[in-house]
Amino acid sequence: MNRITINEETSYSNIALGFWRLLDWNLTDKELIYFLEQCLDLGITTMDHADIYGNYQVEESFGKALNDRPDLKNKMEIVTKCGIVYKSSTARVKYYNYSKEYIIQQVDRSLKNLGVDTINTLLLHRPSEMLNPEEVSEAFDELYQNGKVRNFGVSNFLPEQYRTLKQYVHVPLVTNQIELSPLNMENMENGVLDLALQEKIPPFIWSPLAGGKIFTGNDQAETRLRKTLEIIREEIGANDIGEVVFAWLLSHPANLIPITGSGEIDLVKTPINALEYKLTLEQWYMIWTAVKGHKVP
Repeated sequence: MNRITINEETSYSNIALGFWRLLDWNLTDKELIYFLEQCLDLGITTMDHADIYGNYQVEESFGKALNDRPDLKNKMEIVTKCGIVYKSSTARVKYYNYSKEYIIQQVDRSLKNLGVDTINTLLLHRPSEMLNPEEVSEAFDELYQNGKVRNFGVSNFLPEQYRTLKQYVHVPLVTNQIELSPLNMENMENGVLDLALQEKIPPFIWSPLAGGKIFTGNDQAETRLRKTLEIIREEIGANDIGEVVFAWLLSHPANLIPITGSGEIDLVKTPINALEYKLTLEQWYMIWTAVKGHKVP
């Protein structure tokens, strides 16, 4: 599989594996280990987590399953996120916390739960109106100097939010994890992907299949899209329209890293198979036109 180079020390697999729904996969520890072995054999080494996934339980479940397999952990790049606080017995509302104390606390928690000494890449999960970039910078510096985090980035940040934080931090921001699919092109239109190209930061892509609406949606745009995807599927010889969608994303020049969130190895192979296809510009814009319902300006 292709590798996306971040810096001299870090590269990511071109497809990442996401664990948001790990608990829904209902895998035993032994089954999860076997699944991860299969993914690693396919070339997927980048694992996407967040402290809140599974109501704060996913990282611990992942780490527990791999307690006796440091050989597998050593083959992985661990990406995780922090900053969202869920409503609970100790929080009256959902909110964002990017205080130095909280960032460091959550990193320590993730390290313990995952059973690793270092997080490859830490992302700020969502932009916050109350984010103090000086305090975030202090947290990043301490985590980097202590060897707890190697790289830093953001998630769901708009260009000005990214640029503001960049002015304060002393460590490079290496990625912006964003939502993107044919049914949600907002981040192609608001300057986020332009920023990624300008800064040379390959973005991680969440919800690349629009939460399944690619296959099941029944409004006009979704119906037009499916018909167009099927035409292109036949033209390129893909197995299904999911492969066409991933090929559409992977054709973009910003070195996108789609995240697959499936616990089924056959579905994990969908984006991997898509690496074999390169859409023509005409095919790429056929998909754009199908969703928009009009030709390009």
